[in-house]
Amino acid sequence: MQQTVEALSAVPGRMYEAWNRGDATGFFADFAEDALFADLEGTIYRNRAEMITRHEELLGTMMKGSRLVQGDVPFARIVSAGVGVIHGRVGMLLPGEEQPPTTRFSMQLFVTVWRDDRWVVVALENARVLSLESMAALETWAAA
Repeated sequence: MQQTVEALSAVPGRMYEAWNRGDATGFFADFAEDALFADLEGTIYRNRAEMITRHEELLGTMMKGSRLVQGDVPFARIVSAGVGVIHGRVGMLLPGEEQPPTTRFSMQLFVTVWRDDRWVVVALENARVLSLESMAALETWAAA
């Protein structure tokens, strides 16, 4: 494999496919052993093994049968030799749903490095995509 934007852009898709199989190990297959991951609610995982353990629990309980859909990569860029960034976006379906609600779309910012002839994720931040109206409603609700 070569250090191409195309190879870099493929990382999120492999993750989404693994999630849809309920495969936590596959979901984090492109991560370095000492990767950092900040999830939706702000939990920070400091290694791949910790990420896998927690996500095995999630995929076996409250997220069981969920699917990641409508994934895309708005941008991927090699910022320096051997260093890349990726911006991914994806929606989540819960069992029985055909379309994710607008409040269940996430965006991810990946930091990657070139190791062992492939792109490896060294840091990932996952955040919800919220409209200004949704943020204002949350702030109003929280203040009440």
